[in-house]
Amino acid sequence: MTFHIFTSRLVIALVCGILIGLERQLRQRSAGLTTNSLVAVGACIFILVSETVIANAVAAGGPVNNDNLRVLAQIVTGIGFLGAGVILRDGFTIHGLNSAATLWCSAAVGSMCGYGLWKGAIVSVLVILFINWVLKSVEHYIETHQKDNPAADPYVKSPTANNDNNPAKNDPNKNNPAKNPANTDSKKA
Repeated sequence: MTFHIFTSRLVIALVCGILIGLERQLRQRSAGLTTNSLVAVGACIFILVSETVIANAVAAGGPVNNDNLRVLAQIVTGIGFLGAGVILRDGFTIHGLNSAATLWCSAAVGSMCGYGLWKGAIVSVLVILFINWVLKSVEHYIETHQKDNPAADPYVKSPTANNDNNPAKNDPNKNNPAKNPANTDSKKA
């Protein structure tokens, strides 16, 4: 695989992760812009490593060494468990998702280095740093703006539109004149 193809696939994964993460961020979900971007990039790196290992074996005229691909699969799984240990829940708040996703990306970069794909590893590190520095700043900006202006979130209903919060609507006695004197008919009196 050429360096140009590798880089273009990585950038496409980044853009897709940004778009998905932006939607999640606007809905104020815990896995937002940076987490989704990191996961998309990490998954792309693992696939690119696998594809490169297979392509190199075929180009050398030898059989594909499935053991290398099995090791790669076990790295993906093992780092998933390691990342799960970094994620903490504190009430309704979840911490450590970005750290777990960054660990996963680091494993992908380490796999690239292990296979001798150092140029791709360097580009991958730059993309991961871009996500953790630049996109994290964008994420904080969005969070700050949404706290200052709750109406900025296109997915949040306004309090007047949500009739479930209306105490009169949820009152089981609202139609019972004996228990709700406000509902008595004045003509019957």
